[in-house]
Amino acid sequence: MTKPHIEQTLVLFKPDTVQRGLVGEILTRFERVGLKIIGTKMIAPDRDHYYKHYEDIGHMVTRRGEKAFDVTLSLMGEGPVIAMVFEGVDAVALVRKMVGGTEPKSSAPGTIRGDFSHMSFEYADGKNKGIPNLIHASGDVEDAVREIDHWFSDSELYDYEILNEKFTR
Repeated sequence: MTKPHIEQTLVLFKPDTVQRGLVGEILTRFERVGLKIIGTKMIAPDRDHYYKHYEDIGHMVTRRGEKAFDVTLSLMGEGPVIAMVFEGVDAVALVRKMVGGTEPKSSAPGTIRGDFSHMSFEYADGKNKGIPNLIHASGDVEDAVREIDHWFSDSELYDYEILNEKFTR
């Protein structure tokens, strides 16, 4: 068994979250569980930025094909995203659990995707569009390190103490 430790993870509030006005409600869930925001910004990345994120780091084209990559980029290009870095005990796994499965239709109630979205892969594929699933969350600790480095400079990340740290340090 591995020992729990303090981690950092990237969360992107996708254009559908921003456009639906759900950022505050979803952000509240991360704060209530005790995660600390150490970086945040709104950004409208270009294709090269997304290519590095989804292929160089996430290997999306390699795993799912060029079509899946193109429809994802089309969806991501529909508006700005809010990029955040959270820090906390086993933050990567915690955020993944809170977000739910990639397909909203099969995400459990109580998860972000299960509570705020419902589309299936089959429907999205039939419409040749990306699936609006609200959030990107780092898949593992190694991806989180690379993603944070891609989206944030060191000067954009802040070290400060929050009350919850009294119970985790």
